[in-house]
Amino acid sequence: MVKDSVKIALIPSFEPDQKLIEIVSELNKNDYKVIVVNDGSEEKYDKIFNKCKCKVISYDNNKGKGYALKEGLKFIKNNYENAYIVTMDSDGQHTVSDANKLIEYLKHNKSTLVLGSRKRSKKTPLKSFLGNMITCFTFDFITHNKIYDTQTGLRAFHSKLIDYMLQIEGDRFEYEMNVLLNLKRNNIKVKELPIETIYIENNKHTHFNSVKDSYKIYKEIIKFSLSSIISFIIDYILYILFNLLTNNIIFSNLLARAISATTNYNMNKKYVFKSNRNYEFYKYIVLAVSILILNTVLVTLLSNVFNIYISKIITEITLFIISWLVQKIIIFKGDDNACINLNS
Repeated sequence: MVKDSVKIALIPSFEPDQKLIEIVSELNKNDYKVIVVNDGSEEKYDKIFNKCKCKVISYDNNKGKGYALKEGLKFIKNNYENAYIVTMDSDGQHTVSDANKLIEYLKHNKSTLVLGSRKRSKKTPLKSFLGNMITCFTFDFITHNKIYDTQTGLRAFHSKLIDYMLQIEGDRFEYEMNVLLNLKRNNIKVKELPIETIYIENNKHTHFNSVKDSYKIYKEIIKFSLSSIISFIIDYILYILFNLLTNNIIFSNLLARAISATTNYNMNKKYVFKSNRNYEFYKYIVLAVSILILNTVLVTLLSNVFNIYISKIITEITLFIISWLVQKIIIFKGDDNACINLNS
């Protein structure tokens, strides 16, 4: 176990070209310990990995960028005690000078995840521009925190963060987004530093699958939306049924909401946020009661302007965002003890 402070460059790589060799060579000249993870590339790429003068971790079958990063972090955990780690892509999109910039900032801010943020310009490939714009909007919506470049692979952090990062779900491109979501949820600082923007051949060699990997990145909000839709359908049908039976808007809304809220909690706990804790149920009750009060007030007020069915739809749409944010950031935010003191 190396106890002295070291700089480590961690590079996940799948079917690389000569640029990987050049990156490793320059990193070596800048006194980095370089770790390359061969993410199940075909045998014909072995000649490239063999020319890299560094530690190369290999395994069979492509398992994804997130998996490769975790394999590299496990190696670092077992061999280095005090490391400043920078992750880089193997296609030449990141420069060593920018990696140095992130590491220097990290040395004075050990409790921070440092991101290399690329500027969007006319030269940015449309696929990358749209992907990052949508992801940034989604991240801002979920966390109420603005990050300019959520998709950057150039990131720096201290090795004391490894144990926590190994617990984060995701084996492919969604892992990097999950890291940001979990760190922000647990009050670990994120700092963006501007870096050079480089897209090789219009980024055509990227292994990012627009449909499959986008689903993995957004699947939590998609599942939350489906859970909310199902709960809304239950709530709406019961609301109509109870109102027809009692002709009492407030009673109908209260009873329908109580049943649908219980259903929504169980779906979110088990399928959306996958929480194993029990005490968040009490937080959910507080949210459910608050939403119920707001729901009842809004439905009653709006029913004076619209009919009872339209007022119900408007109310549900309004409260959907509030419910999402509270559940994501407060109720199912992860272990309260997961915050890490990196300055110790």
